[in-house]
Amino acid sequence: MRQLDDRVAIVTGGSQGIGAAYVRGFTAEGAKVVIADVAPADSLIAEVEDAGGTAMFIETDITNETACTKMAATTVEAFGRIDVLVNNAALWVNIPAKPILDIPKEEWDRVLDVNLNGVFLCTKAVVPQMRMQEYGKIINISSGRALKGQTNLLHYDASKGAVISFTRSIARELGDDGIRANTIAPGGIMTENVLSQDIVRTHIAKGTVTRAIKREQVPEDVVGACIFLASSESDFITGQVLAVDGGSAMN
Repeated sequence: MRQLDDRVAIVTGGSQGIGAAYVRGFTAEGAKVVIADVAPADSLIAEVEDAGGTAMFIETDITNETACTKMAATTVEAFGRIDVLVNNAALWVNIPAKPILDIPKEEWDRVLDVNLNGVFLCTKAVVPQMRMQEYGKIINISSGRALKGQTNLLHYDASKGAVISFTRSIARELGDDGIRANTIAPGGIMTENVLSQDIVRTHIAKGTVTRAIKREQVPEDVVGACIFLASSESDFITGQVLAVDGGSAMN
């Protein structure tokens, strides 16, 4: 039996990058996966189906509460339940690095809206169904930057630090409902978006030398941790932060 057989998972931002890697990993382990994104996922769904898996796309703006509610309702209508939510969607690669005095409030608000409010709204949307089932796994994707304190992406780092606090609080609030909530904090990952931008790629590549494991991190490096937190093997784990960064941030 595969680790996620008969599980139903929602992956936000699942059309590309790290999110697409989660979709591939989850479906390979038997989960039915909903890709909740604003970008279409036709080619990814075809790839999953060719491999014998099940995935569907729901267009979802995670900053819109009505859209998030519809995401959850459509998932239940299609598959009957929601076992796992992976709050992966976030702004990062396209955020220009700059010091605090150069960050416009509008840019700050936009980053927090997607990276933090989106986590709140998607979580709020799935909790009623998970409570009804008396079971659920919420996996929030933070960042290794939130564990270390770094410069020139204050809005991003603040949003990802807030995701960690959100996870700990919601883990306590929902523990008696059979719902577990944990955070993954990846390092800088060489996604297709990163590889397409020389400045970002160079910045991430420089960070490789500070890791215990001195190589570039790829999306597949994070998938195993996410599958573990989505599976029954992690049923007695909640409120935790799992750094998956090659030993860059060590607590």
